[in-house]
Amino acid sequence: MADSFEKKEREKKRDKKRKDKAARKEQQKLSGEKTAEFMYMGADGQLTTEKPESLIREEVSLDEIQISTPKKEDLEQEDPVKIGIVNNFNKDKGYGFIDQKETGESFFVHINNVEGTIKEGNKVSFETEKGPKGLVAVKVKLFVA
Repeated sequence: MADSFEKKEREKKRDKKRKDKAARKEQQKLSGEKTAEFMYMGADGQLTTEKPESLIREEVSLDEIQISTPKKEDLEQEDPVKIGIVNNFNKDKGYGFIDQKETGESFFVHINNVEGTIKEGNKVSFETEKGPKGLVAVKVKLFVA
């Protein structure tokens, strides 16, 4: 079966590319150039054709290496009691929010987590716990300075 003209042209192009590549390889062998696959990383992070004479190594003592997470007592523990101002507290519905000025956060508070009585504008002390939708205020009581 006869090949089409386009098919013959494509085969000619492929053959030409192969021959050109082989010629470039031969030229590199004769000139002694090294390609990227034979290059080394220098101490400055640049690629070089020369093999490095000595590698610069940083001395590390075994005591400096930590292979586990630090113990809880080593970590700084923040004060669990926070201070904030009651905002939008609705006695009929039984919930509201406490704004903390230092961090700008707002915490949900439910009437069941309140010790005593509070109202809007009161300065309160509280602790936080993880709730279904984020942190919630618990053990809420009026702040006494």
